[in-house]
Amino acid sequence: MSEQSGAGRVVWVTGAGSGMGRAAAVAAADGGRRVALSGRRPDALESVAEDVRAAGGEALVVPLDVTDVAAIDAAHARIADAWGGVDDLVLSAGLNTPRRTWENQRIDDFRSIVATNLTAVAAVVQASIADLRRARGTVVAISSVAGWAFKPGAGIAYAASKTAVGALCRDLNVAEWPNGVRATHLCPGDVDTEFLSMRPEVPDAANREGMLSPDDVARAVLFALDSPAHVRIDELVITPTHLR
Repeated sequence: MSEQSGAGRVVWVTGAGSGMGRAAAVAAADGGRRVALSGRRPDALESVAEDVRAAGGEALVVPLDVTDVAAIDAAHARIADAWGGVDDLVLSAGLNTPRRTWENQRIDDFRSIVATNLTAVAAVVQASIADLRRARGTVVAISSVAGWAFKPGAGIAYAASKTAVGALCRDLNVAEWPNGVRATHLCPGDVDTEFLSMRPEVPDAANREGMLSPDDVARAVLFALDSPAHVRIDELVITPTHLR
């Protein structure tokens, strides 16, 4: 059990159907949290809900396309109706494209990536801000090492959007600390998930060896969520030891 128990708290996880979001949702169930699960695939969310319940938490499946701001408000309302509101957020929905250079990127892709990686983070926080103030809640935005330091090859839209998430978290921490709200810009390096399929060259099994696992990221999420109320993890970078 962590230093600060999350028993009874409601955590809303976006991008919960797979990868880091799924692992964070299941890890958050430890200690009896109630976990609202959002993503675009209801069948995947139902599978995660089973794992959350097996881990000792309650689960609520709330399918959502995070690029639809009206749907975000409706999803928040559904969680509030079921559980009275949201105490903490884990924002894991993300998007990239294999077309990452000035020579081949498409502006429609650029807009979609920014909408998913940045605008959706702001919209979920905005929908939940009154709850976060009431609960003295924590926001964990799962970003990328490309949002912490320039990484050639990450993609123009991806790097720009993830870097901006860092600014969003800093603003939350400056503006909302009197209300007890904390935000963590969590920046993992290479993680072995299906997200790797969005790379121009998909890593093979040998190249995936030594990458972070979704569970590694989930432990970092819990570190931020479970830190004592007087402790704020402004930014947390975790990388595989082989990363240069």
